[in-house]
Amino acid sequence: MSRLVVVSNRVAIPGENRAGGLAVGLQAALQERGGLWFGWSGKTVREASGTLHELHEGNIRYVTIDLNKPDLDAYYNGFANRTLWPLLHFRLDLVDYTRETREGYRRVNALFAEKLAPLLRDDDTIWIHDYHLIPLASLLRERGIGARIGFFLHVPMPSADLVAAMPEHARLFSTLYAYDLVGFQTFRDVERFQDYVRLFGGGRVLTGGVLEAPGGRRFRAAAFPIGIDTELIAQQARAAMSKGAVRDLRRSLHERQLAIGVDRLDYSKGLPERFRGFERYLERHPDQRGSLTYLQIAPVSRGEVSEYRLLRNELEQIAGHINGTHAAPEWTPLRYVNRNFAHATLTGFYRMARVGLVTPLRDGMNLVAKEYVAAQNPEDPGVLVLSLLAGAAYELKEALLVNPHDLDGVADAIATAANMSKDKRIERWQTMMEHLRKHDIGAWLRDYLKALGEDQ
Repeated sequence: MSRLVVVSNRVAIPGENRAGGLAVGLQAALQERGGLWFGWSGKTVREASGTLHELHEGNIRYVTIDLNKPDLDAYYNGFANRTLWPLLHFRLDLVDYTRETREGYRRVNALFAEKLAPLLRDDDTIWIHDYHLIPLASLLRERGIGARIGFFLHVPMPSADLVAAMPEHARLFSTLYAYDLVGFQTFRDVERFQDYVRLFGGGRVLTGGVLEAPGGRRFRAAAFPIGIDTELIAQQARAAMSKGAVRDLRRSLHERQLAIGVDRLDYSKGLPERFRGFERYLERHPDQRGSLTYLQIAPVSRGEVSEYRLLRNELEQIAGHINGTHAAPEWTPLRYVNRNFAHATLTGFYRMARVGLVTPLRDGMNLVAKEYVAAQNPEDPGVLVLSLLAGAAYELKEALLVNPHDLDGVADAIATAANMSKDKRIERWQTMMEHLRKHDIGAWLRDYLKALGEDQ
């Protein structure tokens, strides 16, 4: 079995409190095969970028690279998150077309390639993650690396016409042809990528997921929907019911039902639309007035970016309006919280909630949807209200699927979820839970690495 090399923007260093289910799963795969995890250290330095740091634990070698502020601003804060992030989430209106950040993104990817190449072996299996590092395989090939290299895009793939609206789109997206396997969250994402290759990328779509680049090189594209550590989430949720924060939340509800949303503060998550959908629920279903409290947890991310500051201000205004209009002395309809909670505590909140609200405008997958389902009490589960535009909707068909732009539809789905009989809730939950057990994070890792290792 070949050594596994994982490359990502950030590295889950042992001892840091950053390890989610994906990090734990990748560490398990690295441990099994022996491996190397390479990425940015998280440090911003004053000197030139490129200093490496090493840490060994078990048979995993962690190698991280420092970046200075100009490089980080161009590569991460600039092109990755102000150009690629909105483009990949179908938001052309928010794309920053600045040429300088494009060059900075290429420069940092080239630095990654320069520092990583000497650490690689011919028989390695290299797995590169997400939109921060799209051109990395091409840059490694230029440096003579012939190993198997796979890529996985954790966010959506937009339609070909949207990609083509980005200046020099072919220069960036044609670098995906250097991979042996390009993985996406859903088959629709694969189809959109194939359309781009065929319409704008100068390539051909062959059979069986095989694509041919203009120069004749063949590679594959396929869907690998990412899973969660299903049993661990279920176990955490059961244990969390005795935590102080979970007990305090339960007491504060005074026997009312709870609807919950947990999202990073980002315009792709559809939070203004969700708030307005909840307000529409209060207006359309006065018979349920006072019976349900909606808790939205939205930790601030990328707070230095103007679009995110504007979003936060907008949400505060909508929340204030909803509570000012609909609250009673003993009841606040919407609780809006901008702070982080420990993941184990969140699973307890999920388990308490009769309604889980996951209504992004676009999402590659959305693991909160899956975690909400896994956290439920099998004897009295809640109901998931899920956006049709999240990747998870292709798998969790027993959720109440909604168009996040249709406020009346979201409102009625909340009312339906709050009133659904226990038998129907159990039936829907069991079907989704069975799927999540079968298609967990371990299955995702095995399926992707098996596909990447084929044809050797």
